[in-house]
Amino acid sequence: MHFPFSAIVGQQQLKTALLLCAVDTTLGGVLIRGDKGTAKSTAARALTDILPPIERILGCAFNCLPGTPCGHCEICSNANATVQPCAVPFITLPLGATEDRVLGTLDLERALQGAKRTFQPGLLAAAHRGILYIDEVNLLADHLVDVLLDVAAMGVNSVQREGLSVTHPARFTLIGTMNLEEGDLRPQLLDRFGLMVEVAAPREKTLRAEVVRRRIAFEADPAAYVSAWAPQQNALRAQLATAQQLLSKVILDDALLDLISHLCCEFDVASLRADIVMHKASRALAALDGRLQVTPDDVRSAAQLVLPHRRRRKPFEQPGLDQDRLDELMQQASPPPESEQESEASSEEDGPQPKSQQESEQESEQETGQQVFAAAASGTVRRIAVDAVAMHPIAGRRSAVADAPRGRVVRAVPDQNPTSLAVGATLRSAALRTAATDQPLEFKVNRSDLHQQIRIGKSANLILFVVDASGSMAAQRRMEAVKGAVLALLTDAYQRRDEVAVISFRGDAAALLLAPTRSVDRAEQGLRELPTGGRTPLPHALQLALETLEQAAANGAPPLLVLLSDGKANVALRDGGDPWHETLALAEMLAGRGIPALVLDTETGYLRLGRAAQLAQALGAECLTLEELSAENLALTIRGCINAT
Repeated sequence: MHFPFSAIVGQQQLKTALLLCAVDTTLGGVLIRGDKGTAKSTAARALTDILPPIERILGCAFNCLPGTPCGHCEICSNANATVQPCAVPFITLPLGATEDRVLGTLDLERALQGAKRTFQPGLLAAAHRGILYIDEVNLLADHLVDVLLDVAAMGVNSVQREGLSVTHPARFTLIGTMNLEEGDLRPQLLDRFGLMVEVAAPREKTLRAEVVRRRIAFEADPAAYVSAWAPQQNALRAQLATAQQLLSKVILDDALLDLISHLCCEFDVASLRADIVMHKASRALAALDGRLQVTPDDVRSAAQLVLPHRRRRKPFEQPGLDQDRLDELMQQASPPPESEQESEASSEEDGPQPKSQQESEQESEQETGQQVFAAAASGTVRRIAVDAVAMHPIAGRRSAVADAPRGRVVRAVPDQNPTSLAVGATLRSAALRTAATDQPLEFKVNRSDLHQQIRIGKSANLILFVVDASGSMAAQRRMEAVKGAVLALLTDAYQRRDEVAVISFRGDAAALLLAPTRSVDRAEQGLRELPTGGRTPLPHALQLALETLEQAAANGAPPLLVLLSDGKANVALRDGGDPWHETLALAEMLAGRGIPALVLDTETGYLRLGRAAQLAQALGAECLTLEELSAENLALTIRGCINAT
């Protein structure tokens, strides 16, 4: 049993978006983004219990619409087929699914029995006229993303393989959930989601307590809890059925259509799909409210769901919609009453306003000797390439490894000497070859039928940025250049979907500013807010870097170290120790692990000690100055290896 949809506490925007997709199934679905444990999956699964049933022919694997059967559906072609109401299909697409399971493939059982080539429908056929749900959709493999893009664009699934040529309808509502800490979606797939909602756990203790109270009651006796909420569920189901009937009669006048286009232009939305989806969502909102006329409030609510993930934004720019700007544009379309205009004018004459929180924080930082520098313009993207020179190359997207011995199976290819046998593809090849002979019952596998599994391994590296934030970085405002350099490198990590982590060191210790994550937006935000001041505990930073990279290696992430410092260590790990000798010893330990590294020397001026260059030599790393890093079209090539141990 699913948790009742009507019993979900708060999350009003999320529930509205899901209900709109139920009212108008052509909206394209909804993407739900938010932290862990915010009822994303619970709400998506609960939606199915309040959806009005659909008519379906008993036994149909393609979910054909009665009266318009798919040409490959043997059940619906039968004149005596039984039509019955049934629940809307809710199909979960696993992250590790193969293309055959998603698209469909040859029915191997019937082929082995000597029957003609028959298509076995996949998950896309099962989701037709229903919901296709993907949990953690941003982790979906690229080959499955490509499949979804094709089907979502055409509304049909075409399979051309193993002697089969099949095309069947595949129109579904796509619902995906994701956590931004794991990285973002490809832009093409992101645009396919009609609506997007940002969710967060409630901050009020009374709401959090109510969430826990309801969940515990549901787990104690699901049947009784669902029965207790049956009246509310029935009311929602009736509301949806009424809205679906009203939808075709809802009117959106030309003035509001002009407003929709104006909002899309003002928020720099390139995709025309935004205008279309806003039009549909506005009408669905009116129908859900039982009205036949769309209002400006409907358009505003639709804009909050349609525009945030479609507006053009730069890398590291925070997602979302500027609510003040939206209010301003809406007021321009409908001027406020005179009373509001008078109150605004009087507020401007009231004199100076109190200081903002940001200004107060900046003054506090100046009093404590700390400074927060902005990032200098980063310019062009800095490319990082790893040149593996050992017997055990680095298995990441930046390495030159052509094929991975371990990982997810993506396809199978004919190979008479396979190292990893694709059993299903091999048997299908033998069945097809045997069926073409005069003795179809004499099934036999030949060497020519053998197929090799093609796998993809890890598709990204872990880049650990170790940033010097000591007081010396404030001299000549070097911290601005350092932050700008890191942002340029983060842009490369963003484009390659790398994991990133950030260690900063200042004062008496180093701190893991950001644990390994695929969300480079979080790395950029933490970096911009990083204060500068204090001494230089470089040995502490290298020790923490070693621990972080060893843990990442245990999790299978190929590491890459980027250190930004002038090398002037002055805080030892142990009392009485030599900070510089400890730094070199730890650098040699990192080099012994075979970790590729890059040192960016932040020292400036005519008189330089050259400590960063010595540190790079101990690490076996390339050393560049900030001046060299600012060169146009710079490609950083790092030579590294992983020891056999």
